Amino acid sequence: MNLYQQIASEHSKQNAVRVAAYIGGDREKFDELMQIFFSDEKKMTKSAAWIMSHCADKYPYLIVPYIGKFIPLLKPEHPVWIRRNIARVLQLVNIPEEYQGEVVNTCFDILLNPKDALAVQAFSMTILYNITCEQPELKDELIMVIEDMLPHGSAGIKSRGKKTIKALKKM
Repeated sequence: MNLYQQIASEHSKQNAVRVAAYIGGDREKFDELMQIFFSDEKKMTKSAAWIMSHCADKYPYLIVPYIGKFIPLLKPEHPVWIRRNIARVLQLVNIPEEYQGEVVNTCFDILLNPKDALAVQAFSMTILYNITCEQPELKDELIMVIEDMLPHGSAGIKSRGKKTIKALKKM
């Protein structure tokens, strides 16, 4: 399968699932997908982001080499679809220690911005929870930020927030 041609052929869930199944856990094929993701072609990047998300569900280790490149794309100046897909996959992996500081700062910025996309906030909450499991000194700050979000949050944010606080208090 020619990845570029297959991705360009249609932007659909069915195609995303088909391409993700073709890539499987193959690092070389995933690297080829990531070249498309990091290209300047918006349509191709969008489709590649969706496929990357499907691949990460089954083979999260594939995204670890790209974490350093993903972090700057979480910033608010990037399109929400990129930020949502990156935050979604980052919640599936253990963030290497060398990136944890930058990820923590970025995710807290996302949570503290009430205008940020809800999905990006929810995924950031989980990323921070995962890092807090390794760095328990973040626990109180994360609980405080989530508690501040709850009164004005959507149903999804409230649900994820309450579950996260409950898990943090069990630590």
